[in-house]
Amino acid sequence: MKTRLILAATTLIVFMASAAFAHFGMLIPDSDEVNQEKKTVNLTLSFSHPFEMEGMELEKPAAFFVVANGEEKTDLLGTLKPAKVMGHSAWTASYTPREPGLYAFVFDPLPYKEDAENNYIRHITKVVIDAYGEGEDWHMPLGLKTEIVPLTRPFGNYAGNVFQGVVMLDGEPAPYTRVEVEYFNADGKRTAPSERMITQEVIADGNGVFTFVCPWKGWWGFAGLNDDAEPYKGRDLELGAVIWVLMQ
Repeated sequence: MKTRLILAATTLIVFMASAAFAHFGMLIPDSDEVNQEKKTVNLTLSFSHPFEMEGMELEKPAAFFVVANGEEKTDLLGTLKPAKVMGHSAWTASYTPREPGLYAFVFDPLPYKEDAENNYIRHITKVVIDAYGEGEDWHMPLGLKTEIVPLTRPFGNYAGNVFQGVVMLDGEPAPYTRVEVEYFNADGKRTAPSERMITQEVIADGNGVFTFVCPWKGWWGFAGLNDDAEPYKGRDLELGAVIWVLMQ
């Protein structure tokens, strides 16, 4: 009986920890624009619980690239440099756009084994940069396995703006997808009244569309979560469509 009680208590603790902490692929640039004063964007790739500022290991991704103006795709995997974020393995890169336009950066990680949830996690993560005020067609999909296609411009936003997007899976809208939302608490100044306030959640409608109001300045992450049709190494594979948006 004592052994069963200990096991039950341990299971409850693991469940509570996994429920409180949402995982996010993170692709954070030092600005959501480049201009004549700042011609290079510096990006940091990591995997973490962004509000709590608790990091996890990010192996070198399977892919890292940029898509210019929705057309020209450039492989950037070879530009990655090892780094540490929140005490764990992460990566950095720099990129200088050659011309004005819209630049969407994407990394596709190797699946992360999450024993607390008995699954693997693959968060395909993107961020969009406006170069010289010429970013257009920001509402067009990139053709990723899963992605959030923005219906709100994903750069140049005020804090308090609504962010709206469509969760896509295998090229089609994913109805009633659960979308987790979390603030990147970079300076550690924000606190949540309770654990349930750390990660916000909304459900997309029948067309895969979701809406969320971002109350604070800073980077906000949105993760549309679905399970892949095929398991990975005998476990469910959580596919996360992640996008990061700066509110100013």
